[in-house]
Amino acid sequence: MPKKRDDLIPRGMLLIADNISSQDNIFGASPGAKAEWAKELSLPRRNKTIFFAGCGYQYLRHARTMLDALSKLEKHGLDAERTTGIAKAFKRVGIDLTAMYSKLPLGGDDHYIEVLHSAVKVLTGLGVDFGYLHEEEPCCGAPLYFFGLEEEFARHCQVTYDKFKSLGVKQIIGLVPSCTNALHNLFPNYVSGFDIEVKHFCQVVWERIKEGNISLEMPQKVEVTYHDPCQLTRYLGVIDEPRQVLNSIKGLELKEPEWTNREWATCCGGGGGFEMVFPELSHILAVNRARELMETGASTIVTHCPACVMQLEEGLSDLGRNHTEVLDLAQVVDRALRR
Repeated sequence: MPKKRDDLIPRGMLLIADNISSQDNIFGASPGAKAEWAKELSLPRRNKTIFFAGCGYQYLRHARTMLDALSKLEKHGLDAERTTGIAKAFKRVGIDLTAMYSKLPLGGDDHYIEVLHSAVKVLTGLGVDFGYLHEEEPCCGAPLYFFGLEEEFARHCQVTYDKFKSLGVKQIIGLVPSCTNALHNLFPNYVSGFDIEVKHFCQVVWERIKEGNISLEMPQKVEVTYHDPCQLTRYLGVIDEPRQVLNSIKGLELKEPEWTNREWATCCGGGGGFEMVFPELSHILAVNRARELMETGASTIVTHCPACVMQLEEGLSDLGRNHTEVLDLAQVVDRALRR
């Protein structure tokens, strides 16, 4: 007897797919939670060029809460597959454990949201004219593709494209590599006549810096190392631009691993739901990558992906290097931009 789709795909991935279908974001947060980060920024809701925030940084704090819970349950003998299976079963009867996690009091500042704020400040400071769709921003749906749910992804692409067109969107500036890759490389394969220009934030920043009249200088000298996110490097080919941006900043010295950099950079173990399905292996990869980066002698790790930020912070914690800062490139440019 042939197996059903749900028997072949890990339950953690099916939970993410359900979240995309029901809540239009990978973590299953309520629609009202979307765009909370931008409430005080007065960003225009309509523009031919939009900033695409994506699910990553908006919901990463809640994702960490969920992953911490999975890790604790694993230590008590309940593996991630069974745990996410339970969550999916509860969802069928109207109890959304993922949404409940998103409402837990987390305490402290959400430093992941700071990345979105920095990106907005940088684009504004560089004179880019853009808007943000706020709660109307759709999910890119990339996990559906990577989980092998091609029919669902194809439908999602068409619905999302139609929404963009109805809102007058002609250009998208993406911040999350996975979202940007989906919109740039995958959507044209599933949407006939796809005509929206898609660029990554880093590409736009480097284009403006190259034009000149931009002064970038760190408040104090700092040695940094750069971690290449897999999707940014391998799928989008954005390899030189982050280094060019970093090397254009006065008072910043870039120190790279001897050979595990650029397209040869090792993975942090995050992204694509891997950390949810295989949390123990994901953690091992995070620790290994954090160790490689620390061997450069740099005091700060710079990357350009929410999953990478989360994973590297976890890896550093395991190494007892909690004092080492992990920053998104947007935060670095924000600190260096002399307005």
